[in-house]
Amino acid sequence: MSEAAGAERATAARDEGQDPGGQDGWRIYRGDDTVVRDLPLPAAPPWRRFGALPGPRPAPAYRIGPQEADVVNAALHLRRPLLVTGRPGTGKSSLAASVARELGLGPVLRWPVNSRTTLQDGLYRYDAVGRLRDSGRSRELGAPEPDMGSYLRLGPLGTALATGRAGRPRVLLVDELDKGDLDLPNDLLVVFEEGEFEIPELSRLPDDHPDVRVMLTGTRERHLVHRGVIGCQEFPVTVLTSNGERDFPPAFLRRCVRLDLPEPDEARLREIVRAHLGEEGLRAGEDLIEAFLHRRDHDRGALATDQLLNAVHLRLGGAELGREGLLGTVLRPLEEPEPGLG
Repeated sequence: MSEAAGAERATAARDEGQDPGGQDGWRIYRGDDTVVRDLPLPAAPPWRRFGALPGPRPAPAYRIGPQEADVVNAALHLRRPLLVTGRPGTGKSSLAASVARELGLGPVLRWPVNSRTTLQDGLYRYDAVGRLRDSGRSRELGAPEPDMGSYLRLGPLGTALATGRAGRPRVLLVDELDKGDLDLPNDLLVVFEEGEFEIPELSRLPDDHPDVRVMLTGTRERHLVHRGVIGCQEFPVTVLTSNGERDFPPAFLRRCVRLDLPEPDEARLREIVRAHLGEEGLRAGEDLIEAFLHRRDHDRGALATDQLLNAVHLRLGGAELGREGLLGTVLRPLEEPEPGLG
């Protein structure tokens, strides 16, 4: 169907009080080559809205039990990192945003970890090549030497240590620590214990140049570094997440407060659905909650709570899939069972 025909159909549908998406209502995309350029998208789920309001993106609603909250409080009182383990979808990464929001500690500093991550990635990055290149140009032009701080940026951990204030720590999320190099947990120990680290490139500067303003991660602001040492006034609220893919050294575990997040039970799931989608969402999702629990607890393969929220949101939006269609679309296991099992 041509673009003109599609636009004509949409106009006629509106004049008749119908959904321009057609008789199927919720279907925005039809797959029949119909072009309707002025068809607006429906509202996004609350947890997938970006840039709608000025300021930082609000953290999504978050619910954990009182026992788990007590473990978080223990870490806050002790100024110790919180090592959070649990299956995918149990809310490990969202916990950092929840703490930051409830305590008013500002945006979360995020440090995603992969197999190539080193401690220095979290502390700082120094662009030695860029500085050498620009220094050569400056000498050719007879201009002053470029400011060294313009080539050095603190990483998430370095920024968390540098910018926390007494009684107002920063919140740092070190996500999926178990995916990192085997040495990374041990490398973190000294920084966690001492609350400071040295930047050799700055500590080697002449005595007449003791202070350098370096860049911070996630902002255009700069931080004054004296004699190359970054130290914290207040230890960051540090949330380390792990999917339990490997064990950590005892020396590292001793310096953490450990929290195992269980999969939410039926009562907790209802709280989560209500918090995100209101009473209407809870009423609309009764059978989906029941099906989700059955699939999660009796079938092979993991399911995440946000998959349930997606299914309920689609139903509220008028999805013409039926329960089985919704389950098949958004409640597929995160880990498919191997052939011949189950």
